[in-house]
Amino acid sequence: MPARRLSGAGRSGGMTLEQLKVFVAVARALHMTRAAETLNMTQSAVSASVAALEASCGVALFHRVGRRIELTEAGRVFVPEAEAVLARAGAAETILADLSGLRRGRLSIHASQTIANYWLGPLLHRFHKLYPDIALEVVIGNTAQVASAVRAGEADLGFVEGEVEEALLARVAVPGDRLVLVVAAHDPRAELKALTPADLIDMPFVLREPGSGTRQVFEDALRASGLDPSQLKVVLELPSNEAVVSAVAAGAGATVISDLVTASGLAMGTLKQLPLTLPARRFYALRHADRYNSRAAQALLALVREPEAAPGIAPAAPVSRPRPRARR
Repeated sequence: MPARRLSGAGRSGGMTLEQLKVFVAVARALHMTRAAETLNMTQSAVSASVAALEASCGVALFHRVGRRIELTEAGRVFVPEAEAVLARAGAAETILADLSGLRRGRLSIHASQTIANYWLGPLLHRFHKLYPDIALEVVIGNTAQVASAVRAGEADLGFVEGEVEEALLARVAVPGDRLVLVVAAHDPRAELKALTPADLIDMPFVLREPGSGTRQVFEDALRASGLDPSQLKVVLELPSNEAVVSAVAAGAGATVISDLVTASGLAMGTLKQLPLTLPARRFYALRHADRYNSRAAQALLALVREPEAAPGIAPAAPVSRPRPRARR
């Protein structure tokens, strides 16, 4: 399919939406290789796309500083404009796809790690069986990153574990999981029959990074019990569930993480669950409150809320739009 060119062609024939997509990815990563990985392109193709865009508009968008790249002033100004064009183009495609029902189209989903790796897969498989002509795109990030993607119009739907209260984001509560406290099976603490607040304060912890929904829920539970999360001895902060569980199994400390993540380690005997009761948590589907809500997004939400629902188009799921919080 030929590249779609935007009006107002420049000296080299005008820019394309694909070039804008590449530019935005590079501007966010400030790294050609990481942007190429995100886009599933070669580094040379990414570099060529950026060079073609710069030639088209006759302006340098990046400084090449040794092996690093930085946005020029023109590049910084152009980023929100390019993001807006891509969002509008995506919305137009969604509306056109809706005219054909669920016989074609694309659904962009951003999800936090626990949800994407352990919860969402079977639901997407069922959705694909029901609507095989809807292309599904899934991007994994933490709760803060997912909320940002939905807010910016990069994702039709986001799925997160943490609480997100933003006026622009509508939330749908969906079935979730339960957090558990685990240590390595060979850790001396594995034999504890009861825990005191002092035990938690003295325990070395391996946790997800700030911005993770799992960490947010754990810290909220500590505050509700009268404990200050800053008192915890956090010896490692790691960016993935798998890295956290691997470090804990090696004896680095304890962690609080989803029971979906620890199920295999507990079954194999590499992890031991400690007697700490944490509340069950809901997951949340996020969508932009003011953007068009496609039939594909509605269908996936209906499936998530009622996994055994019969095929077909369900009415839009009720959503909650949080009230803005007063600034402190």
